Amino acid sequence: MIDQIPDIKNTDKNNFFLLAGPCVVESEKSVFEIAERIIKITDKLEIPFIFKASYKKANRSRIDSFTGIGDIKALKILGKVREELKIPIVTDIHSEIEATIAAAYVDVLQIPAFLCRQTELLVAAAKTGKVVNIKKGQFLSPASMKFAVNKVKDSGNNNVMITDRGTMFGYQDLIIDYRAIPEMQQFGYPVILDITHSLQQPNQSTGVTGGKPELIETVARAGIAVGVDGIFIETHPDPANAKSDGANMLNLKYLEELLTKLVKLRKTINQL
Repeated sequence: MIDQIPDIKNTDKNNFFLLAGPCVVESEKSVFEIAERIIKITDKLEIPFIFKASYKKANRSRIDSFTGIGDIKALKILGKVREELKIPIVTDIHSEIEATIAAAYVDVLQIPAFLCRQTELLVAAAKTGKVVNIKKGQFLSPASMKFAVNKVKDSGNNNVMITDRGTMFGYQDLIIDYRAIPEMQQFGYPVILDITHSLQQPNQSTGVTGGKPELIETVARAGIAVGVDGIFIETHPDPANAKSDGANMLNLKYLEELLTKLVKLRKTINQL
């Protein structure tokens, strides 16, 4: 599916591209159901689409939090979605060995925000030849991300994307600095806005991250208005019972309505 990736790296701004899916692989049945539903919507709206799901969750507040159904089992499910539905896949990696393992099943390796300064991880991801999507650390300025990008580029891989997922604002909140989008676009690579993670409320006393999903449309509209290349949305048919990040995910039943509005907004902006 790697041949589909250049389609999302357009610079004509005719439309944004989309990374979307559940937070984590919960089962083969749920992954296929979500992917098939998103494909119908994105085909209708002509939105280039990459399916997103983590094969495991390594960054959890509590030891009893759900981390996955098994690494290889989950990766094989993602590989099956990739082959049968003919769509590119993005998933997170957390170590050098994971880069090699995950690369056999997916098209885009995503570097979690907390790990965006890990040199060995970035280099290992780069050496797979896959597209590398680097999430901006909640603790970093937009300008600092050029060093993370350069680690991938200097390792011989020019297939890079950058994702903003909010910046820490106190202990339990995030803010989005929309100036970061054009600033990071100056590096010459696509910039994505992670809408749902930007609305997280981390570090809750319960050890379970909170969120403000009612602001998803507001954040998405603002991102499109400033010219972001892509958007990232975690979505689930039943967020309240999702095994990870349910507090900030978009209910799948609202995805088509949201994307329809965003496509219209992008078209309007293009005419200005």
